[in-house]
Amino acid sequence: IGSGLVGSEMCIRDRYIDVLERGYFVMEELNGGRTVQVNPYVIQMDKFVHSLEKLTKVFVQLEKKHDLFTKTEMEEMYEKVHEKVCSNCVNKEVCLGQEAFLTYQMAHEIFCTIEEYGVELNTEVKRKIQKRCMQAPRFLRTALEVFKGARQNLMWNNKMAQNREGCAVQLDAFAQMIQHATRELDASIFADEHLEKKIRGRFSKIGVRLLSTVFFVTEDGKYEVHVTAKCAKGQCVSTKELVQIISECVGRKMVADRDERQVLGETYYTITCVEGPRFHTLQGIAKIGKGCHKISGDSFSMMEMPGGRKGLILSDGMGAGEDAFKESAMVVEMLEELLAAGFPKETAIQMLNTALVMGREEVRFSTIDMSVFDLYSGKCEFVKAGASTTFVKFSGKVETIKSTSLPIGVLPKLEVDRVVRSLCDGDFVVMVTDGVLDALPVGEQEVIMKMIIDGTSITNPKEMAHHILEQVLECSGEIPLDDMTVMVVGMWSLEK
Repeated sequence: IGSGLVGSEMCIRDRYIDVLERGYFVMEELNGGRTVQVNPYVIQMDKFVHSLEKLTKVFVQLEKKHDLFTKTEMEEMYEKVHEKVCSNCVNKEVCLGQEAFLTYQMAHEIFCTIEEYGVELNTEVKRKIQKRCMQAPRFLRTALEVFKGARQNLMWNNKMAQNREGCAVQLDAFAQMIQHATRELDASIFADEHLEKKIRGRFSKIGVRLLSTVFFVTEDGKYEVHVTAKCAKGQCVSTKELVQIISECVGRKMVADRDERQVLGETYYTITCVEGPRFHTLQGIAKIGKGCHKISGDSFSMMEMPGGRKGLILSDGMGAGEDAFKESAMVVEMLEELLAAGFPKETAIQMLNTALVMGREEVRFSTIDMSVFDLYSGKCEFVKAGASTTFVKFSGKVETIKSTSLPIGVLPKLEVDRVVRSLCDGDFVVMVTDGVLDALPVGEQEVIMKMIIDGTSITNPKEMAHHILEQVLECSGEIPLDDMTVMVVGMWSLEK
């Protein structure tokens, strides 16, 4: 495909997205007389998204969480007290009549005192109650019971309000993801009859019948080609040979998508070809549990992600040992599932955080330290939620990537730290849990770690990870006081 075609397709794609984002659900003319019409499925999905957004607004507009009693709630509590205590009192005509305001003021003072100091009222408040009320012990006891019930209701209402807020966040994130994915997918598909005819002819020469082709161009200008084909009866062709033909026809280096079958047989099968990456990564890990125990509370994952990216996830569960491991392992597994399905990183983390906050009473948190390597551009995106410092070893220097956010599982709304760096051939990323840095002298942790990383000439990621952990343990001079994990990732160019 010539550069003119690529530029033309990208121009159409960008213009199409602009049409969608402005909400023009009509056919619009582009430069050169070509037109774009929004897919009716996109219109339908936009209606679906709009419904989700309206539902989100309903959730947000309902009763909000509040820590103190409102004036109305105070009045309701007072009504319950005087119904139980004052209704049969011989002095009610006075207390609820000409001195009604003083009686309400006394009850209000009791509620405020309980709310601020607890059930143990000070002597001054008790003296005031006894002076004004002939049933002071009963009035006080009833007020405490009413307050306790109201406080319990307030806690449940706040819990429901928190859950509604969590649902609203989830719905909004889900709606935005659907809208983005639908428009991105529809804008990415394009037709090229000449290219399809060219592939069909080349396939026919080796006895392969082409049923259909689908062409994609991503927002980064990368091509994907999906071909559905089968071989003639009694024949088979390797996927590698078919991908080579597609590469020659497209004019770009294409590779088969991961997990593709090796051979095409007599039944129709769809083969996905993507542009080959410019970089590749290797990784290594070294870890040790608290007190040299075999079970560590840290969990990690290395995964292939859509769009030619590779992700590494490191999570440190609260505490140490088996309980912390179960927590961090659950976080890593759920996050891996969401990312593999194509959820945006921030959306996946927020959804996971909301699920953890809403799903239990006690607070149990886990950190998230994620590095996502773009194997096309060489860029690395660091996403952190309460995670320890990450170190990037460039040629001649070591840079630190820090986190100021909270771990997941603490608050309903989570702010994550996000940093992007461009890596070159031979650069390394070193991810560690807080147990590694905490083992070094206070105030000098990052300086010593940078010296360890910069001072080694090891280029094997696994050996480098073990070297770093050994140096930290030697520097601390004692058994680990916390779980310790070191992950090292190296990036190298494929275009040498």
